[in-house]
Amino acid sequence: MRLCTVGTGTAAPSPARVQSATLVESGDVRLLVDCGSGAVYRMAQLGIDWATITHLALTHFHADHTNDVANLLYAWRYGMLPPRQAPIEIIGPVGTAALLDRLALAFGAGLRDALPIVIREVEPGGRLAMSAHGEIEAAKVPHTAESVAYSVSAQGRRVVISGDTGLDPAFADWASQCDALVLECSLPDALAIPSHLTPRQCGQIAGRASPRLLALTHFYPPVEAVDIDGQVAEGFDGRVIRAYDGWVLDLQEM
Repeated sequence: MRLCTVGTGTAAPSPARVQSATLVESGDVRLLVDCGSGAVYRMAQLGIDWATITHLALTHFHADHTNDVANLLYAWRYGMLPPRQAPIEIIGPVGTAALLDRLALAFGAGLRDALPIVIREVEPGGRLAMSAHGEIEAAKVPHTAESVAYSVSAQGRRVVISGDTGLDPAFADWASQCDALVLECSLPDALAIPSHLTPRQCGQIAGRASPRLLALTHFYPPVEAVDIDGQVAEGFDGRVIRAYDGWVLDLQEM
């Protein structure tokens, strides 16, 4: 299993960080979790083959996690010759089909109908097989009404991707003993809100979950001005990575 943080940014425009997107690859599965603005461009820039992504999973419907969904669909239809014929599975919480309907209304029905799309909505606690090489499981997290985190298991490894979340011991317990925990780290203590995490709260979650590696992502500019590593270390003494666009982890080498 291989992981790449394609986009590690937020709603705040940044030249270094495009909006949320994380690629997980295992066998014949190429799963993109979230697809915020700039994600398709960043994949091209990084040399990632966007044309052969097999699955797209959405954690929730905020714009900074879904802005490039239409761009990716357009790329599959108009950015390759011939247009994409291979099936694409779009996984997400209840409301994902309605989101695709709204995109089709905005950009034309051909955005969706001309592509071999299968939409699979998943409830918290639900588990879906993606192929013989991997499965994905959803868990509720405190952010929006629909927000879920995902656990991806394949080749004897497990990675958990939080999406946007607030502090939640139940989420930490669900993520327990994963190989890699990709966790949002949005705001400093001075700007803390219940629907996002601060570095200290990241440390609390990781301290409870005990991942082999903690990868932080989704940084608003103010949080990068504080001692992220030191504050996380107050609750977690394991390996911590401040992810950047294009950071890669080979989980088979851990």
